[in-house]
Amino acid sequence: MIPALATILAFQLAGEAAARAFDLPLPGPVLGMVALVAAFLASPRLAAAIRPTAQGLLAHLSLLFVPAGVGVVAHMGVLRDEGLGIFVALVVSTILAIAVGAVTFAAVARITGDRGDV
Repeated sequence: MIPALATILAFQLAGEAAARAFDLPLPGPVLGMVALVAAFLASPRLAAAIRPTAQGLLAHLSLLFVPAGVGVVAHMGVLRDEGLGIFVALVVSTILAIAVGAVTFAAVARITGDRGDV
């Protein structure tokens, strides 16, 4: 388990180092994950060695949300005072994000000539 975790963290570190060294607009962990997937494709043996640890991490993924829940409880006063504004901002930004995504998709489909008749 320790070598598998070390491998996962090494890829994350390598991605972070590459993102910072080359001033890339992607987060380092995303680059590390892409490199890890490439390594899995190149070496199925590596994927088999990491799989049990990765499945264990995924099984307990909900524990990573505990700090966020504690933060919400710790700032309950702010939520009570500014809750309506936060709610409106969340709803409006969500609607705008969906609308912009739909308009962008329609524009790209129009440019590429794809009608979605697949």
